[in-house]
Amino acid sequence: MTIKEAQNNVDEWIKTYGVRYFSELTNMAILTEEVGELARIMARTYGDQSFKQSDLSKNLADEMADIFWVIICLANQTGVDLEEAFRKNIEKKTMRDSTRHKENEKLNTNNY
Repeated sequence: MTIKEAQNNVDEWIKTYGVRYFSELTNMAILTEEVGELARIMARTYGDQSFKQSDLSKNLADEMADIFWVIICLANQTGVDLEEAFRKNIEKKTMRDSTRHKENEKLNTNNY
């Protein structure tokens, strides 16, 4: 599935099952909530915190997909073509950082 197809699929789902998009501000708040849920899993899986019983049913991939869903909603609401925006973003990063990371001593050592 392309990003454009994902945007179309979300739009069709919203029109079929969701009645309408939540407001942009509501979706921004939902995005923040979803990022927090991802952070909770990351902290417990890769960080020093232990899992609580209520955390055990959470799924890393599903939380990432929830974030992607809300980003797509916001893009659809604001007229952003995410596929084109992402292509341009990669070009920008490539031009800006083509040698920056290769020359970063912190990245080129095994001292984490």
